Amino acid sequence: MDEPIPVTRAVDHGTAKLMPDIDRERAWLLTVDGAPQSYVDLDEPGHLEFEYTRRLGHVLDIVVEPGRALDVLHLGGGALTLPRYVAATRPGSRQDVVEADAALLDLVVEHLPVPADAGIALHGADARAWLESAPGGSADVLIADVFGGSRVPAHLTSLEFAREAERVLRPGGVYLANLADAAPFAFLRSQLATFAAVFEESALVAEPGVLRGRRFGNAVLVASHRPFDTAALARRTAADAFPARVEHGDTLRLLVGDARPVHDEDAVPSPEPPDGAFGIG
Repeated sequence: MDEPIPVTRAVDHGTAKLMPDIDRERAWLLTVDGAPQSYVDLDEPGHLEFEYTRRLGHVLDIVVEPGRALDVLHLGGGALTLPRYVAATRPGSRQDVVEADAALLDLVVEHLPVPADAGIALHGADARAWLESAPGGSADVLIADVFGGSRVPAHLTSLEFAREAERVLRPGGVYLANLADAAPFAFLRSQLATFAAVFEESALVAEPGVLRGRRFGNAVLVASHRPFDTAALARRTAADAFPARVEHGDTLRLLVGDARPVHDEDAVPSPEPPDGAFGIG
């Protein structure tokens, strides 16, 4: 069998590269302009390599009974790591993936194809525009993992966006977002305040070093109208190779402090990460 070779292609929003993992036969790393975006093992779609994807996977595993099929809306596609994970762990799920970079989607589908019966529909569109046109009450889970370069776009951070997310979710639905920030957490605190204004329950999953302000890093926001098992989530994230902490209740309110919800007119993108902030986890 021929050894897999890297693939480099100009896409709509930069230069994408697919690089094979020498340690896993059919595993690939996707980068855009040098920043790691996705890791996929075609033979083992249940394998989540990046730390933040494992945390998103933990939430998906605990919010609904194992194996139950879900309707999932993914804002941001990358190499389709989480859609593949849901298809593998929850057969029969129906998933829509919205990715603004249509050329990136073409690259991924060409080199890392998704089985035709996986129940994954791909849409080349702006995430906010697609969300606003989506039917109300049509998703069990909404996952926002959208980065323009290395920053979350401003129009996906506002109260108006959060209300659209709530509209599209079913009453017991769960919103998940991959965010990134560093102390003093002006962006992260504003996001917590924004989604707390819309959803009754929320939690934040992040490494202790990030929460203590020692470094820039990812944080997973979880929001819902119904309580979810934060203790089970904490046990799973604490057992990872890079353990994370789950903040909720009083500790989360303390982190939010006096931060206020953000509206469209004053929304800003997440901060520019320092060089080397997004390594491979």
